[in-house]
Amino acid sequence: MSASVKSLLDHPLALTKADQKRLEKLAALAGRTPRVMLRFVLRDGFATCEEDVAENIKADTEFSKGQSKDHDTVMKSAAARLKESDKRVRQRA
Repeated sequence: MSASVKSLLDHPLALTKADQKRLEKLAALAGRTPRVMLRFVLRDGFATCEEDVAENIKADTEFSKGQSKDHDTVMKSAAARLKESDKRVRQRA
């Protein structure tokens, strides 16, 4: 274990009451315990974790409503857009 990691582990971690509530809310939205969620918050920060959870909830909702697209459809659309863009670039040249 590196000295910097050991130093971090030697110090107790304390969250403010506001951050504790924020962690609990985030964990509930993510379907995790606050203890498990804390690992991700320490690694990525609250803002990133909150954004990730919100995006996952949005994706789950879209999927359950049948608003998602399968991989082949997305790849064909992307290929068509790239081909069209390439055509325009070549016409300008």
